[in-house]
Amino acid sequence: MKPSTMLMILAVSAAPLPAFAAGDPVAGAKAFKACQACHIATEAKNKVGPTLQGVVGRPVASIADYKYSKAMTDFGAGKVWDESLLSEYLKAPKAVVKGTKMAYAGVKKDDDLANIIAYLKDPAAGGQ
Repeated sequence: MKPSTMLMILAVSAAPLPAFAAGDPVAGAKAFKACQACHIATEAKNKVGPTLQGVVGRPVASIADYKYSKAMTDFGAGKVWDESLLSEYLKAPKAVVKGTKMAYAGVKKDDDLANIIAYLKDPAAGGQ
């Protein structure tokens, strides 16, 4: 094997992986209880807030039968709820989307945040 090929293999194998924590969906189901007054993740049913079933990977403000605030629809233009955007938003909803209807102050603990996102990715794995 050529030395340049060996260097390339070593460089690629040493590259850092993305910094998303896996989270625990069971712990996420417990942490999600704070969200349940307004949201449901296991059914395509809106409450005070829109359904969160299938939210990871879904375009922002895209549930047809839910009336989003103008702030959220403006914010959501061209965006998709991925782990990074959900993490940013759930930490401080009103700071990220000024004028959002969401009254929740935000998830304070990083572990809770990772666990909630793991739960939202697969609510069935949360045991609920």
